[in-house]
Amino acid sequence: MIALFTKPVIASAVNSLFQEPFFPCKLLNVADLGCSSGPSTFTFMSTVIESVKSNCRGLGSTPPEIQFYLNDLPGNDFNTLFKSLSDLHRNLDGLSFFVMGAPGSFHERIFPQNCLHLVHSSYSVHWLSQVPRLTTEEGLPMNKGKIYISKTSPPEVKEAYLAKFEVDFTNFLRCRSEEMVTGARLVLVLHGRRNADPASKESCYIWELLAEAISSMVSEGLVEEEKLDTLNVPYYTASQEEVQHIVQQEASFTVEHVETFALDVGGISSEKEDPWTRGRKQAKHTRSFTGSVVQHHLGEEVMDKLYGEKLAHLIGKDLSKGERQGISIVLMLRKRD
Repeated sequence: MIALFTKPVIASAVNSLFQEPFFPCKLLNVADLGCSSGPSTFTFMSTVIESVKSNCRGLGSTPPEIQFYLNDLPGNDFNTLFKSLSDLHRNLDGLSFFVMGAPGSFHERIFPQNCLHLVHSSYSVHWLSQVPRLTTEEGLPMNKGKIYISKTSPPEVKEAYLAKFEVDFTNFLRCRSEEMVTGARLVLVLHGRRNADPASKESCYIWELLAEAISSMVSEGLVEEEKLDTLNVPYYTASQEEVQHIVQQEASFTVEHVETFALDVGGISSEKEDPWTRGRKQAKHTRSFTGSVVQHHLGEEVMDKLYGEKLAHLIGKDLSKGERQGISIVLMLRKRD
């Protein structure tokens, strides 16, 4: 489902490159940041390849070679990622591409100056470089009983999260602008929200349920209360307006396309799949992107019960009352002259 929204933007970004002064070129340098080992990298790479082939056929020109750089933190399973891309080598019609791993944090510089033509990042930029400071001057937890912004969080928590996102996203754009050539495109997909309130349900839905699941384990004596009170996730769900404001303030890029879209939590509902089944699916998915942070704080021994039982039940119970949607933002930026 996500590809229905993102593939046209990626294709449009590639099409735009053919209008820039650096074309025709012999080599196109492309980076996927925070690629993990999921299907989004395959979708991104195949879309780039097909778009380059289509443009070159239309122009009657020889396609450039494509160098893909796949970036994630050093702990990523790059071997599994590379194996999953084997099918891309079929039906290339004379186009050559190469793939390299580029381990490192996208919160820092990863590539040399002025070398990249296209940069993509899917569901990564909403992760912060670290949790903002959420303790009082006395050292007490400011967000007691919660792991992210909530309706009961004091204003200082919301302000701290936004301030940290502004610093990190500004730094991300600055690093990318140094690595990208003039006229290069940057395509970003990130979790977001449609309204001004960072504590809205569409923004905090899964974090509220995860905090409730942990709280349940605290009441059962399986998790220490202090661990819940000091757990805060390094994540921020920005609004479209906040993202655009930071882009404008940083000033290295112009916004060529931006939109928000909604996807059902737990996947598309069907008559054969009840809310509890979808709840288990969503809990498993949630563990895939939150598990490392939570496990580091709470310990490995509670993870199966937390996600497989507690969170799955809470999500299923909530979905039985009606559909829930997660909001995403997709934007395409051009590096300024």
